[in-house]
Amino acid sequence: MKLTGADIIAEVLIEQGVDTIFGYPGGAVLNIYDALYKYSDQIRHVMTAHEQGAAHAADGYARLTGRTGVVLSTSGPGATNLVTGIATAYMDSIPMVAITGNVGTDLIGKDSFQEVFITGITMPITKHNYTVRNVDDLADTLRDAFRIAQSGRKGPVLVDVPKDVTAALAEFERKPAGRYGYVTNIPDEEIRQVAEALNASERPVIYFGGGVVASGAGEQLRELIEKADIPAAYTLMAAGVVGYEDPHNLGLLGMHGGLVSNIAVDQADLVLAFGTRFDDRVASDTNKFARNAKLVHIDIDPSEVNKNVRVDYSLVGDAGDVLRAMLPYVKETRHEEWMKWINEQKKADYQPVDDDSVIRPHQLMRSLCRMAGEDAIYVTDVGQHQMWAAQYLRHVSPRSFLTSGGLGTMGYGYGAAIGATFGCKGERRVIHITGDGSFHMNMNEACTAVSYNLPIITVIMNNQVLGMVRQWQTAFYGMRYSSTDPHRKTNFAKVAEGFGAKGFHCETLAEFEAAMEQALKENGPVWIDCRIEKDEKVLPMIPAGASVEDIMLN
Repeated sequence: MKLTGADIIAEVLIEQGVDTIFGYPGGAVLNIYDALYKYSDQIRHVMTAHEQGAAHAADGYARLTGRTGVVLSTSGPGATNLVTGIATAYMDSIPMVAITGNVGTDLIGKDSFQEVFITGITMPITKHNYTVRNVDDLADTLRDAFRIAQSGRKGPVLVDVPKDVTAALAEFERKPAGRYGYVTNIPDEEIRQVAEALNASERPVIYFGGGVVASGAGEQLRELIEKADIPAAYTLMAAGVVGYEDPHNLGLLGMHGGLVSNIAVDQADLVLAFGTRFDDRVASDTNKFARNAKLVHIDIDPSEVNKNVRVDYSLVGDAGDVLRAMLPYVKETRHEEWMKWINEQKKADYQPVDDDSVIRPHQLMRSLCRMAGEDAIYVTDVGQHQMWAAQYLRHVSPRSFLTSGGLGTMGYGYGAAIGATFGCKGERRVIHITGDGSFHMNMNEACTAVSYNLPIITVIMNNQVLGMVRQWQTAFYGMRYSSTDPHRKTNFAKVAEGFGAKGFHCETLAEFEAAMEQALKENGPVWIDCRIEKDEKVLPMIPAGASVEDIMLN
């Protein structure tokens, strides 16, 4: 059958199992929006306040569900507004397809109204991108975009479609959606060699990241941890894979991790790194990182092996496949002395002091977890609040802590919370944790939450400064607070009401708990503005890749 390019786009989205997309209309994509009107019974379009919010929503949807998030924007500024969201997804290996409109093919290269070379702009921050010049190529190009987004190391793909292509006619035949798996092909001898190194180890540590979540390998990882009695530390991207109360859980690793996770890696004789990339927040001093250990790197992306840290063994493949292949060769072991030493270090780790007369971050997180329940989804922005959330939330399941790790995108949270809410179909409570600095960047997405009546609870940890930068200025810049106190007077409770949401202001823990209790009863968005002391610090702040001596001095 013959269809317009716009109809072909809608048909391929349905074919690929897409039921929700996020975007903002404009002239270059009017044909696509007209098609979406016709297909509205099969594809839900969520209109955000800004294209950046739409990109973050597609990202949050993908992180929660594991499916490919889809964002649609018009040409020119609509397309460039996606850039931060695409880069956020790229840095954290999140599957996304961005569809942008462009001027007609006869106008490309003439500095036409709202023309921009978006494929050139996004080339460094996408796995691949396309400009479709012929409507006959449109369907297969879109199918290829979904394949690339989900294959191997996941990530964003952009498809730029000139307006005349969306109007042109072409033959279309619906095809079944592809199965985008990854074939791990590692010689059995190499798998056995790593297993034997683990069997011979007396002080092993597992360090794992987002690749374990992306592969759905949490169950296999936990099986390995239990079978070989191995303590495990994780990155921001992997919170929840190992439960908060699990005795093998060392917590977050790196400069904002705990004392015990960093000391354990420093003293280990073997470190198994699964689905992680030894980024600078974990291993900035590559000469000191795990200096006593043999390093094993298991990752789906061969370009990551030996990129940041030289390793002794590497296995290139899907984390789940490698774990399933390795487990039969791993001996059931107890590392009693090693675990005893680890538990002694846990007792010496930093323990924040309670104070019910104010709002202390660790107490807020504790109350939040208790009141929201184990099924809650937490989405953060970037800054001190992000690290407090990572450290003190009682993570119990993967894909329940959504945050911008690699790019560190302030303003990420509200859009991602919207995407997560649609991803879980409103069946789970979504909590958006933010700081006053991050929230000012994209709080305009409150109008989206109000328009769709989304029960997102936003907890604003408001210290009225740019807290993380101020903390660095305190530690390393002689307390010269350059441009970290914006002197804003924003009344968040009133702003919330102006948007049509509920707003609360709290100065004590009891006030927060009362506001939270009320927020949980609401059917729409709620903001809870929590006053935090401006010099409340993220502790400990450990130099990345630190040795025991560095940590003790810190």
